[in-house]
Amino acid sequence: MSSVVGQRVWLVGASSGIGAALAEELHHRGAQVAISARRPERLAEVSRGRFATVPLDVIDRAATRAAAQDVRSALGQIDTVIWCAGYWQTFAATDWQADEFARHIEINLLGLNNVIDATVPQMVTARRGHFVGIASVAGYRGLSGAEAYGATKAAQINLLESMRASLSTRGVAVTTVCPGFVRTDMTATNSFPMPFIINADEAATDIADGLAADRPEIVFPRRMAVTMKVARLLPVRAWSALTARMARSS
Repeated sequence: MSSVVGQRVWLVGASSGIGAALAEELHHRGAQVAISARRPERLAEVSRGRFATVPLDVIDRAATRAAAQDVRSALGQIDTVIWCAGYWQTFAATDWQADEFARHIEINLLGLNNVIDATVPQMVTARRGHFVGIASVAGYRGLSGAEAYGATKAAQINLLESMRASLSTRGVAVTTVCPGFVRTDMTATNSFPMPFIINADEAATDIADGLAADRPEIVFPRRMAVTMKVARLLPVRAWSALTARMARSS
């Protein structure tokens, strides 16, 4: 997506945070934008009449398919789908919460599955399109307190990478976005340190710039990207010792 001018973009999970900021940024750069999330009133606040708004709960597969069709009715064929939805609640294995773990799976993985189901087959048929998934650097290595969130983000990273390989023969691009800490409603309740944290509008600029450069992976901010890329190279024993020490100190 070297230029967004005239591109028809559907952002799923855009009532606040990164999704809302990215809708603003892409609109500013000339895209036609549709936004979805569960809260119609928040969609209206974000849109202010500029975007097509399609309320949606992504855990409902039939509703997701219907929402995709509503977006097509509003914009025409969808050029780019951006998955911005997500769920985060910290808990550690010392106090396992099965319902919370299931909730992460339900939204972060099964919701993503529903959006892929509603959009990617049409892209394959048309032999064109772009699917963008916002995952997280939390999926790179395991961290105490991120047992559920990190597991789903690791799965998203793997899924998107696999899709990129499969869809490359069908003219469909896939981009993985891995933010570090971003100031949003989701991170507002975090009581632990969040190094290199940035604002949502900064995140939106980084994503839009990465899409303009046709990068298959977008990781930001730069210092967090370097930190987590290095962390992936550490031996398991060294990472285990480091994260155990972090868990004890917190």
